[in-house]
Amino acid sequence: MASPWTSRQNRQFEQALGAYDRDSPNRWQNIARAVEGKSVEEVKRHYDTLVSEIIQMERGSLSIYV
Repeated sequence: MASPWTSRQNRQFEQALGAYDRDSPNRWQNIARAVEGKSVEEVKRHYDTLVSEIIQMERGSLSIYV
C-alpha cells in the first residue's frame, strides 16, 4: 500500500505540475523525480484522484469543508 502524501510532497507535486505541462517530454518521470519518495505510478494516481475530485466538486457531489 502506498504511503500517505505529506504536505511537503503535495507542494513538490504542485510545483512540478507547474514546471512540466502535458506537452513536456517524460512528464510523469520528471514529476516523480521532483516529489521525494513517490514513484511514477503514485504521482499519476495522485493526479487522477485530484482531477476526479475537482470534477465531483464542480458537479456538486463532493464538498470540501474548511
